[in-house]
Amino acid sequence: MNYLLQQAHKKHGPVGLLYSIIIVAFLSSCASSSAKPENAGQPAAVLPVLKVAAVPATTYREYNATLEGKVNVEIRPQVDGYLDKIFVDEGAYVKAGQPLFRINDRPYQEQLSNASALLLAAQANEEKALVEVNRLTPLVQNNVVSDVQLKTANAAYQAAKANVAQAQANVSNARINVGYTLITAPVSGYIGRIPFKTGSLVGRGETQPLTLLSDVNEVYAYFSMSEIDFLKFKNKIAGNTVADKVKQLPAVELVLPDNSIYSEKGHVETMEGQFDKTMGAVSFRASFPNSAGLLRSGNTGKVRIPEQLSAALLVPQEATFELQDKVFVFTVGDSNKVASKPITISGKNGAYYFVEKGLQAGESIVYAGLGRLQDGAVITPQPISLDSLLKVKPL
Repeated sequence: MNYLLQQAHKKHGPVGLLYSIIIVAFLSSCASSSAKPENAGQPAAVLPVLKVAAVPATTYREYNATLEGKVNVEIRPQVDGYLDKIFVDEGAYVKAGQPLFRINDRPYQEQLSNASALLLAAQANEEKALVEVNRLTPLVQNNVVSDVQLKTANAAYQAAKANVAQAQANVSNARINVGYTLITAPVSGYIGRIPFKTGSLVGRGETQPLTLLSDVNEVYAYFSMSEIDFLKFKNKIAGNTVADKVKQLPAVELVLPDNSIYSEKGHVETMEGQFDKTMGAVSFRASFPNSAGLLRSGNTGKVRIPEQLSAALLVPQEATFELQDKVFVFTVGDSNKVASKPITISGKNGAYYFVEKGLQAGESIVYAGLGRLQDGAVITPQPISLDSLLKVKPL
């Protein structure tokens, strides 16, 4: 091509060169127009396509929860002293009334003995004062002595009776302190950590309890609802008051940390009286039976509240993709062209999303192979039915 241009320039000068350039450009354009596109003739991708349908289903709302035993008791000493005996081990199950700890009781036994002796002395003084009253009474009646002496004797007798009552109270208090040296379980449950050992000095001023006793025959799961979830709950559940609505809630499930479902179902019992201003949420309490003792205080999990849907648009999760915190699907339109479309999720169950907005029953979506699709791409649909999919991946 360069050789032809050089020859034209020699023979005809600049004008000939110009005409030669025009001719070469024309020939090049014809050649390029006659060439085939690089991607021409490639077949459209064959992808499975699912027609969206509305089916009865159950969706779940999950809320993070913390578990506590129905009764959690801090075991604390009521008297000061040295631990003489620890009767239980950490993690042991104990029954109500079973001995747990014993504090050295010798000082308190001595206090009881001293109080008992003072009581005997007070009772003796009371008897002596009563004898004096009985001696003076007939003498006053016969005008042998002045009634002033009898009044004085009666006053002494009343003082002696008061001293006896005070001494009896001291004896009772000393006996109570002796009783406090033996610490028993107030309820049945499991023993927590025991930070003290035999010989440790313990007392009422100790910040740390001797142990924590948990009654876990029934456990409470505490969870919180956001304001938006609470409004949905209030609008969907029947009842005149919030308490009535709580009673109408169905049985709930507990999802354990390994994503397994706890075997026993529970019930939501109460709701806190006000919202937490810092979190914008309100707390609920669900109760679960725990006769086998599998759950313990301090466990975590998720409370699942079921919601029955008469007709829910079902979309497999694998037929969706996320972009900037939004969920999308590829719909199949005219000429089998695909287009991405955002959808609003109302809930999920297993491998399926329930669509609240963005799709209508009867629309077709691409089920798999989304990673290589772009808006406007043409595919060859391979229809699959929702019924066949539900047999493989049931709700």
